Amino acid sequence: MALRKLGKDPESPSGGSPTIYLDEEKDSYLVQGWKVEDSERLGQMDIPGHESVVEIPRRMVQFFLEVKKDDEAPDV
Repeated sequence: MALRKLGKDPESPSGGSPTIYLDEEKDSYLVQGWKVEDSERLGQMDIPGHESVVEIPRRMVQFFLEVKKDDEAPDV
């Protein structure tokens, strides 16, 4: 499995989380973030038992956009 680290939260005080990865083989994202345990928020979602929810700050979306920029780059 070839994971590609897209970026860490530049404002994280510890510098280690959240982090966004791209699994190039499965063509999917993996998100490391804060575990959501707030029952009120979880109650507003339909989460199957085999799934979980993590939270990342909005500023992390820039790393998803980086993949799009890479895909649009001309072949050299």
